[in-house]
Amino acid sequence: MNAGPQDTNWIPRSFQLAATNLAKDAIERFVKPHQIIGLGSGPMAAAIVREMANFDGKETLECIPTSFQIKLEAQCSGLRLIGEDRMIQTDVVFDGADEIDASFNMIKGGGGALLREKVVHSAANQIIIAAESNKFLQTFSWPVPIEIHPFAIEIVRKKLEDLGGKPKMRMLKEGYPYITENGNFIIDSVFELSSDIRRQEFDLKNIPGVIEVGLFTKHATAYYKAKEDGSFEIIENP
Repeated sequence: MNAGPQDTNWIPRSFQLAATNLAKDAIERFVKPHQIIGLGSGPMAAAIVREMANFDGKETLECIPTSFQIKLEAQCSGLRLIGEDRMIQTDVVFDGADEIDASFNMIKGGGGALLREKVVHSAANQIIIAAESNKFLQTFSWPVPIEIHPFAIEIVRKKLEDLGGKPKMRMLKEGYPYITENGNFIIDSVFELSSDIRRQEFDLKNIPGVIEVGLFTKHATAYYKAKEDGSFEIIENP
């Protein structure tokens, strides 16, 4: 599978009921008045944002979106948006994932917001991840999204190959390179992922020109696993 820009509003029909149910539960459990909330990406995260429209006291919430798409969702839900200068006080972030392995490492960045998502994760007191059940796997199958500075395309590509990667520039269907909201490019690279994902994340991030890596090794407070029958499972503090 080749990662690429995704519509964060789209949820497979078979998971739509589960998305609604888990969104209600997540807000009941983790949202309180006067919180600062990070808004990550992905269809399940978008479902949670839409459900916040019904939260009693939503006018007291202050939200930090990580992408333009999720910003639009928040505005449609009547949520109040604030700037990144308040990010250090983030109480909770709701986010999705492209894949989650058996050790609860994640691949993120299919929607292109990996840099901002990882920054908000680092600031939040609690991280809540919601994803469809088919995204929970023993090992990763997706290529790793890597956000790079435009000046460093060729050198980063070469160093990724030296590390055993098979890098491929992310392109739009029109044939132009995909550009992130930060003005950078994304390379999606298949790797023989090691047993030490945290070390691999560090090694990739340490390449000059690499801005951020779509390997997320910081564990969440809770993971919501949406199921096709409309139910969901919660995995807390794995």
